[in-house]
Amino acid sequence: MSKIEVNTVAPQCGTTLTLGESGDTVTLGTGASQSGFGRTGTVDWQTGDIKTSTFTAESGKGYFCNTAGGSFEMDLPAGSAGAIVSVQDYNNTFDSNSLAIDPNGSEKINGGTAGDPVSLGTEGQGLTLVYIDSTVGWRSVQDNTFAEAGASFISATGGTITTSGDCKIHTFTGPGTFCVSSIGAPANNVVSYMVVAGGGAGGASCGPSWGGAGGGGAGGFREYKSPVTPYTASPLNGNPGGTAVTVSATAFPITVGAGATATGNSTGPRGSNSVFSTITSTGGGGGRGSVPSPGRIPANAPGGSGGGGTGPCSGSAGTGNTPPVSPSQGNNGGTSPGPTGAPGYGSGGGGGATAVGTNAQPPAPAAGGNGATTCITGSSVTRAGGGGGGTGPGTSAGSGGTGGGGNGASGGTGSAATANTGGGGGAGGGTGPSTPRPGGNGGSGIVVIRYKYQ
Repeated sequence: MSKIEVNTVAPQCGTTLTLGESGDTVTLGTGASQSGFGRTGTVDWQTGDIKTSTFTAESGKGYFCNTAGGSFEMDLPAGSAGAIVSVQDYNNTFDSNSLAIDPNGSEKINGGTAGDPVSLGTEGQGLTLVYIDSTVGWRSVQDNTFAEAGASFISATGGTITTSGDCKIHTFTGPGTFCVSSIGAPANNVVSYMVVAGGGAGGASCGPSWGGAGGGGAGGFREYKSPVTPYTASPLNGNPGGTAVTVSATAFPITVGAGATATGNSTGPRGSNSVFSTITSTGGGGGRGSVPSPGRIPANAPGGSGGGGTGPCSGSAGTGNTPPVSPSQGNNGGTSPGPTGAPGYGSGGGGGATAVGTNAQPPAPAAGGNGATTCITGSSVTRAGGGGGGTGPGTSAGSGGTGGGGNGASGGTGSAATANTGGGGGAGGGTGPSTPRPGGNGGSGIVVIRYKYQ
């Protein structure tokens, strides 16, 4: 191998120096400088030296500048042909506090006025400058403004948004859309949820009877607590064994079931379903009225929790957890021993999320089943209580179950359940053969979604 050692290689004439011929490969030895040949456009990024105050750059280096503490400047080195410097917004703060780039002495940037600096004021901005000559000075050869941050957590909109610790909570008290714009690490994409359906209405007391009707069943209550969202869940938490929901970057329509509107006769209507993703909670069953044929269970008595049975008409009640899910979304309504103990004719309470409706034992009141208590919203709240059973005048009626259930009536109209609890309406109480007494309306449902956001 031949070896030539010289200190300087200069062109014979003009300013162009050619090494080799077309198609030849010219290799510079390890450690050889590129000065005078122009740069390849690369720099050595100084990741261990984040700049937070004014400094002087060196050719061949790239700098990350953190302006979170305030604006400062990067002073360029004296220009020489092929010199290269890069700079990059360290953590998306240039839009708040800009970075000035100041040329050396009377040198120019992009052919501008001699000695004038430029300012980088766009979030995520980066710039690479190469010095060409005294006419143009430092020329920007690459400019970027990409600032999209990598997402480790879910980002979403919809409903009323609150926070609790590191979690965001979206509460829907009416129809809406849970719109996920970005997702995070796989474990963080499993959300916690509570889906409560509308409660059933209390039954009406009417016809040739002094007795009361059955309390309305609570709307179905379904909950799942994700491991990454710490809070105290209800006994109906479906983790493990229940249905997890892993969200993707898409829109999830939310249905919040309405509470049933009581009628002036017969069994109360069933509440409406609530829906989030693959999770459907069934509306609460209507409390049984005092006029259906003995022994017959109306089609609207079963539900998330079942409606209570009625005393004057053989006492059977609606079943809860209909259709069945695991864990159970509710309980059966309370029964009645039938037309005994007139004129009291006590009737059963509606089923609640965690307890069956009380069976009527005239003259004892028949309360609605209790609801479920959870802290998914950041505070402890009980929902989905059953409606109390009704009785005839002179006898105590049943109270609504904890969690919004309406009270039954003693010779009057049942109380409405509390809105957005999914509680069952209280039952009407009879006052005689010709005076119908309707039950109370069921409470509307609610959907809550909770996830880790930081």
